[in-house]
Amino acid sequence: MTLLLEQLLNGLQFGAMLFMLASGLTLIFGIMGVVNLTHGSFYMLGAYCAAFALAHTGSFAAAVVAALLGAGAYGLLIEFTVIRRLYQRDHLYQVLATFGLILFTNEAVSLLFGRRPPLVDMPAVLQGAVPLAPGFEYPVARLAFIVIGALVALGLWWLVNRTRVGMLVRAGADDREMVSALGIDIRKLYTLVFGLGAVLCGLAGVMAAPLLAVEIGMGERVLITTFVVIVIGGVGSVRGALAGALLVGMVDSLGRAFLPQLLESLLTPEVATPLAAGLASASIYLLMALVLIVRPLGLFSSRS
Repeated sequence: MTLLLEQLLNGLQFGAMLFMLASGLTLIFGIMGVVNLTHGSFYMLGAYCAAFALAHTGSFAAAVVAALLGAGAYGLLIEFTVIRRLYQRDHLYQVLATFGLILFTNEAVSLLFGRRPPLVDMPAVLQGAVPLAPGFEYPVARLAFIVIGALVALGLWWLVNRTRVGMLVRAGADDREMVSALGIDIRKLYTLVFGLGAVLCGLAGVMAAPLLAVEIGMGERVLITTFVVIVIGGVGSVRGALAGALLVGMVDSLGRAFLPQLLESLLTPEVATPLAAGLASASIYLLMALVLIVRPLGLFSSRS
């Protein structure tokens, strides 16, 4: 029971990180129609900016601010210089351009921060563990990640469903030409959405920095999983991004914890160990396939 509770919380924590990445990306793709492979680079840049600020100030609050400002500013720069020229282009141009930006960003980060992976110490307020059940303690940092993910989800729900900006975002996802015809500057809306997505990536980066390795290319690895989340949840839907992120987080965490035990009870260790590792890695893609069989447009797609 303790192992199950721990893995459920690990799944929530992983899902919270994926939601911060997927929510911005699904809005960018759903509203702007841009396949943005650079999205993971904002996550990496946020982690590096946080590590740099923490090393020079010793303040984790300064690291959070640096990550949000660094990722947000770079996102706006990319949107202004490159992305807005790709809105009316074919997806192939978008993929090629944003893939090139991945290579450029990796090299730029190497020049600015060096190739040696920085170490990000856990702030004192997030160190230690808290008891959640008899004989079970869980790290404070991972609980904080879950809480922040929940707050981000509530904030995005309020923004999308209770504000004028959210109304325009939802309208733009359905019919961008009509929104533009009504006198709304669609380019400003695009810039706002793109910048918001970059800021959320920076937040995910600074939260993940003390838990994961901060290194060049860390954004590309998580980007594939983020696209899986969007496909499962449905393109353009924040609610779908949340559902997809939680599903992927739970399946990945529970699969890696319990598949080896299950297969070892049925097969010999020589067969069970490599098979369990392969199935655990492929579990989220199997989940995506099952969802697409039942719901080809995803669980909560905004497209009809």
